[in-house]
Order: sequence, then C-alpha cells, then structure tokens
Amino acid sequence: MLELKDVHTYYGSIHALKGVSLKVEQGEIVTLIGSNGAGKSTTLAGIIGIKKPSSGTITFMGKDITKSKPHEIVGMGIALSPEGRLVFPEFTVEENLRSGAYLRKKGTFNESFDMIYELFPRLAERRKQLAGTLSGGEQQMLAIGRALMNAPKLLMLDEPSLGLAPNLVIQIFELIKKIRKTGVTVLLIEQNANLALRIADRGYVLETGSVKLTDSAKNLLKNGEVKKAYLGG
Repeated sequence: MLELKDVHTYYGSIHALKGVSLKVEQGEIVTLIGSNGAGKSTTLAGIIGIKKPSSGTITFMGKDITKSKPHEIVGMGIALSPEGRLVFPEFTVEENLRSGAYLRKKGTFNESFDMIYELFPRLAERRKQLAGTLSGGEQQMLAIGRALMNAPKLLMLDEPSLGLAPNLVIQIFELIKKIRKTGVTVLLIEQNANLALRIADRGYVLETGSVKLTDSAKNLLKNGEVKKAYLGG
C-alpha cells in the first residue's frame, strides 16, 4: 500500500532522514518507534507532503506521491491526526469533524459521521460543544475522528497518547484496534512503545534518521536492545 525507498530529508544543513525505507501493507497496523528527534514525525510529514524529501521516493497504492501536494495526497486516501491534536477550539465538535471532509461532496459523508459517533460515543454526546472546552482525551478522539471523516485508506497517527492519563491511553489504543477492524490501515508513531508494539503487526525502530531495526511487533517486544532502549527493561 505505502512504500518509502531511500528517503533523505534535510532541514537546512540538518540531515533529518538518512535513507529511510519502509513498507505498510493494506490492513496492517505498523508502528514507528524511536527517541525524540529520531525522524518519526519528519517521516509522516514527508508522506503527507508537508516536508518534501530531498531524494528518494514515496509511493501509495502504486502511485509516486513524492512530489504531490498535501491536498492531493489527502484526496488519494491518506489522513494524518497530528501530534498535539490541533483541533479548532472555537468550532463545535461537529464543525471540527465536518472540516475533515472538506474534499468530499456535501451529503456524501453522513455514513462517516455515523461511524465516528459509534466509535466515539463521547463525541456524539458533545457534538454541539466547543472543541476548546473538551478534555485532552476528548480532543484526541476528535482529532482522530476528524482524520477519519475523509474516509482514508491509510490513517497516520502522531503520538495519540501524548499528555493523556493512563486510563485514557488504554482507551485510545482500544479505539485504534477498532479503527483497523473498519478496514483502515494504520501507521502509528507513539511514545509508549510497549503499547504500540502490543497492537501493531510490525514495527520499525528509527535512530537519528535511519531505520536501525525492523521486525514483527511480537519479536521487537522480545528484542533485548529494544527492551533496554524503549521498553524500560
């Protein structure tokens, strides 16, 4: 479904990605783990077209999207729920969700509303409430729901548990599993590597802009180096 081949990205003189190659197959949950500054968010920014690679290729559903514009990439079926949630605080829950469907024709996304309110009953209860008055957990649900409003084939999640209480973190990860069951493929960046690997099929370990290790999530959980560096053991 998605493939990056030898992607290099620079911020000025800083070599942020150094030949990153990875694949995401349809129906998978794939996670990228690594310390701050490893290049995880830069990888997602390259895929969605916000930060163009200096070299290398990115293909989606067999099409080269390396030089495509962000709105074109979203229109092809990739959605990003960004780090920090970035909801529109002065919009209601429903208005925020509707903004996620800006590329779709009016009247074609009622089923998406129904699916999102089924996944996130809390949002259904607060559909007329201003997003800025929601809790952090509710805003994260809204950010994910907004990304789903465009009916993506691939959903990219950047640190969905950041700043949330432990009980809400568990809830968010259960929701990610439910989203996969709806037929959406997931590429996940997550600071909680332990939980990410427990729901993922495969994982990539990024270090200073390079893929240092890739394996099944099950094997990465048992890997001594991964345990020591990212799993607290």
